[in-house]
Amino acid sequence: MSIALNTSRRNTPRGLPLAALTLTACLLAAPLFAAPMTDTDREHLLVHFEMTTQMMAEQVRGLSPAQLEYKASPDRWTIRQVVSHLAVAEPDYWREIQKALKVAPDMKDKKSTSTDADIMWYGIDRVVHTKTGGGHEKVDTYKDLDEALGKFQALRATMIEYIRTTTDDMRAHSFGDYGNVIDCWQWMLEISTHAERHIQQIREIKNDPKFPKN
Repeated sequence: MSIALNTSRRNTPRGLPLAALTLTACLLAAPLFAAPMTDTDREHLLVHFEMTTQMMAEQVRGLSPAQLEYKASPDRWTIRQVVSHLAVAEPDYWREIQKALKVAPDMKDKKSTSTDADIMWYGIDRVVHTKTGGGHEKVDTYKDLDEALGKFQALRATMIEYIRTTTDDMRAHSFGDYGNVIDCWQWMLEISTHAERHIQQIREIKNDPKFPKN
């Protein structure tokens, strides 16, 4: 996962939740550094993680097997595969951020290559598509939606509790496992905006004209 920002298109898509609109506006004005984690930074992460966790559950609720396995074309993912991808990818992202936070703080000598707003737009703007790699393209790890969703939700509970209670100075630690350097707070946010991209992907599948009615 990495940000592929399309700076030429910044129009808000239809149907964007009010929470996301509010959070985007706040992040546009947020400072790049804040040490230790401020109440505002904590609230921003909590709002976004709670939002995407709920949105995922809502998007897949009540779908039939035919709907879960529908492919708009042979090279596209099914809804079940999207959820499976997140159930595989987010544990890796979580381990990576925990590892980065154990290293001595180093952001005072570095500059993030992305703003907080860039990372928000990564979740919103799907004009630019990125190819999944790093083993996260194994979208059939979970053949059962309930199992995949359960794994996703269990880790989300862990991460949300961490956000609520941590005293880690996330802004002081860099994260560069995918090339460009950002701070760990931004990477935590990107875990959630990455899920938001895939929630939009699920909506696109459901909006396909040939998507099964039931």
